[in-house]
Amino acid sequence: MPSSSLRRITLAATLCLYSLSAQVYSADAIDQPTLGKAPNIIFILADDLGYTDIAPYGSEVNTPSLSALAEQGVRFTNYHTAANCAPARAMLLTGVDSHLAGVPNIPEMLAPQQRKHVNYQGVLGDDVVTVATLLEDAGYHTYMAGKWHLGMEPNKRPSRRGFQRTMAMMDSGSDNWEQRPYMALYDQANWFADGERFTLPEDYYSSRFLVDNMIEFIDSNLQDDKPFFGYLPFMAVHSPVQAPQKYIDRYMEFYNSGWHALREQRKARAEALGIVPENTPMVDMKTTDDWDALSDDDKRYQAKRMAVYAGMIEAMDFHIGRLIAFLKQRGEYDNTIFIFTSDNGSEASGPADPQAFPKRLGPENMGYNLDYDTLGLKGSYSTIGPSFASASASPLAYYKFYAGEGGMRVPLIIAGKAITTQPSLTQAFAWATDISPTILSLAGVSQPDQRYAGRPIQAMTGRDLTPLLSGKAEQVYGPDDAVGYELTDHGVLFQGDYKVVINQPPRGDGQWRLFNIVDDPGETVDLSASMSLRFQRMLSLYEQYRIDNKVVPVPPGYTQIKQVVFNLLLSKRDAILVFLLTLLLLLPFYVAYRMKSRMKSRMKNENQINRTANS
Repeated sequence: MPSSSLRRITLAATLCLYSLSAQVYSADAIDQPTLGKAPNIIFILADDLGYTDIAPYGSEVNTPSLSALAEQGVRFTNYHTAANCAPARAMLLTGVDSHLAGVPNIPEMLAPQQRKHVNYQGVLGDDVVTVATLLEDAGYHTYMAGKWHLGMEPNKRPSRRGFQRTMAMMDSGSDNWEQRPYMALYDQANWFADGERFTLPEDYYSSRFLVDNMIEFIDSNLQDDKPFFGYLPFMAVHSPVQAPQKYIDRYMEFYNSGWHALREQRKARAEALGIVPENTPMVDMKTTDDWDALSDDDKRYQAKRMAVYAGMIEAMDFHIGRLIAFLKQRGEYDNTIFIFTSDNGSEASGPADPQAFPKRLGPENMGYNLDYDTLGLKGSYSTIGPSFASASASPLAYYKFYAGEGGMRVPLIIAGKAITTQPSLTQAFAWATDISPTILSLAGVSQPDQRYAGRPIQAMTGRDLTPLLSGKAEQVYGPDDAVGYELTDHGVLFQGDYKVVINQPPRGDGQWRLFNIVDDPGETVDLSASMSLRFQRMLSLYEQYRIDNKVVPVPPGYTQIKQVVFNLLLSKRDAILVFLLTLLLLLPFYVAYRMKSRMKSRMKNENQINRTANS
């Protein structure tokens, strides 16, 4: 029997034991905590999830699994991450700034001039150590199921970066229903299992499949009583936004009032929950269209786009519930710590009107359809676009790829009976590099210094967040501690309650500003003039950050979209060259054909004229 078939049969047999309790996993769970054992740690990472996209942060989307974790754990309201995916993943897994970790940007957006620098390759550097490696060396089993996007060469794969068992999507994303690429940069959807190429099963849906694999990995070693670390980076809700029909149906009437109403509703719920201050002001994003100006058909289509998005979130939450149900039935739940967050904020790159002909060309050339009736299902391509993305990030400004709060402030929940804490909210500033040091602290594993396994490495710069979990501290960053970040000349530096930020065109204006992001998370009041001394001091600290972290500016004329297109053409240069050479070879024949056709046409016209004259 082929190994892939045997694998699916074994997995199905394992999963059937837990399927009955998946919907309401807390009802009949058997809690049998293992005392004296280091805690298991499950790190769940959503993709492109906005600040208020889940119920514990103000969403209307039904997320009972995450709500249950939030109710027993700590919700962070001032946690920040990178503005796009691969840099965030590098920081989350290493505790090192993205530039020093080798991933200052996703490789798809790096300019050739930047790639001349060793730390600008867009893949995880050899001089950083992942938290998985450190935990494995400390006796943990380490598993990963989901999106990697930190390098596909053999020595960059997760199976070589500390994970004992892996099921990895290597690219920036792919289809959620079948093994196919979602953008023309990729010739195929690159899935790898334990370091080797893998073919997806016919009944694949991403969120279900990834949890299936995580359950299989964990179950395979429970008998040896070692703790485990499970890294579960979902593909939800990265484009293409897709979900099973039953989840889409639940939200078909939710979004008929449009994005303006949803943005206000999300803000009100976030205020009521204490996620943001009461009466938080919001800016009107200039990329948000006027809902009332749309036709009824356009409103209907846009509302369904958001319904598919909500359905994809709920489907992810359901499968998280299946994992929790499994851990409860296997007696591992009470000894497991859960960390949930997103790699970056809302994705707004989808077209405002996906049905407009120029916008259809990309998805349709990839074999996708954008039809209303099948939106979100197999074969369809959907995004939420910039207008609903502004609601996804409510009440924050900007989105993924920008240094506004909407692109960088995301949910963070840390929960589990293995940590002694009361359910709470914390407004303490936290940063993506803090996750690895926190995981190590929870596991009782020491951080490496300047060397590890006989070689020099980049030291972790993140902070341990466990004092916030235990209530021993209200902050882990002091008022003078500075944290910088850069992406394609978008820049930001956090210090205390403040932030200096610059967002470049086309959606920004290239001007530095100063905001108090505790009192004004919506970034509505620029304090650069009234607090000019702080403003200048923070700008100086940002320049020092650029030097210390080897930041390379983008070349003149750079834009993110333009670079992606250029890199696409560059990656297809051989095919393009063959095409151009073929045209060049055929050109003389085409010219000769056109000349012959014109000659025939001229002779025909002359004969017609002569006949007319003779008659």
